[in-house]
Amino acid sequence: MDELHWQSLAVRSGISRSPEGEHSEALFMTSSYVFDSAEHAAARFAGDDPGNVYSRYTNPTVRGFEDRLAALEGAEACVATASGMSAILSTCMALLKAGDHVVCSRDVFGTTRTLFAKYMANFGVEVSFVPLLPVDGWRAAMQDNTKLLYLETPSNPLCEVADMQSMATLAQSAGALLVVDNCFCSPALQQPLAFGADIVIHSATKYLDGQGRCVGGAVLGSQHLMEQVLGFLRSCGPTMSAFNAWVFLKGLETLSLRMEAHSASAMQLATWLQAHPQVEAVFYAGLESHPGHALAKKQQSAFGGVLSFRVRGAQAEAWQVIDATRLMSLTANLGDAKTTIVHPATTTHSRISAEERLEAGITDNLIRVAVGLENIEDLKADLARGLDSLG
Repeated sequence: MDELHWQSLAVRSGISRSPEGEHSEALFMTSSYVFDSAEHAAARFAGDDPGNVYSRYTNPTVRGFEDRLAALEGAEACVATASGMSAILSTCMALLKAGDHVVCSRDVFGTTRTLFAKYMANFGVEVSFVPLLPVDGWRAAMQDNTKLLYLETPSNPLCEVADMQSMATLAQSAGALLVVDNCFCSPALQQPLAFGADIVIHSATKYLDGQGRCVGGAVLGSQHLMEQVLGFLRSCGPTMSAFNAWVFLKGLETLSLRMEAHSASAMQLATWLQAHPQVEAVFYAGLESHPGHALAKKQQSAFGGVLSFRVRGAQAEAWQVIDATRLMSLTANLGDAKTTIVHPATTTHSRISAEERLEAGITDNLIRVAVGLENIEDLKADLARGLDSLG
């Protein structure tokens, strides 16, 4: 397996066939496992004999997904979880304690910000929010008790790009961990561990699935760190179901092809939007006008399928464009074969204050589009219906 190219790993890694000799990955729908003897059961529970114990934390189908995703990210180990948010929560609960300090990008998914600002704070973890750029802002926020730096790159929804190597150097100098949410790119386009990150987070719900079918998450990193995350999952149970893991395994097989198609269409749509007279600004790292374009070219093999843009006007004009679409799905999910469109200020980031949204650049006239696999001309026509009506 070590000699295979990435695309082959996406299809072939993580497979452990049962005695039945199945070609497709098996789906193990079982809550528990039978032991040969009392001594065998004791050895399993003690960890002396590796193997399945209980599907809350050991399931062959889930393990297959974990092994395949670890191979694609270049990680020693992976822990699958029930959702992307539970992946973030499991990481924090396993690796942080009361009195620790976290520096988090203010340009993260709204619920991620709530998790840190409200719930982790309730457990005595201090959190500072800083702009994703520049690195100096992170350095200034660091404290003696800083244990973790958390960011998304590209960010949601403005597609800002962080310099992961510089961030990793900063984290290492302070004895902290760098955690990178790789949801927008997936390992098909970017592997944060190769740039010095300690931990990678995924919402498998998005591109890893690719068709909007199941909810799941994953945490990846060194064996040592993942053992701690697995310990939390074993005791507290934010477990990925075997069925969802099987769906994600199927999704990974086509991930490379889909990300190429998403990226190509998003590039065309971003270029078209940039030229539209009713568009104030377009945020997509594939555009040469984007401040993070050069860095994205260095860190990513393509620019992904998510973009955002500001219409000329305010919330009413943004809603007018969204409501005029007939092809795109008005839903907050992304990474689907179907293109989705959403108004971040009143949906994905509605739970943070208006002041915090403004600081993060999430204005009332901002629209986010996650480009799917439809014909690009159909997508342009769908947006043109609303944009042209603004003139």
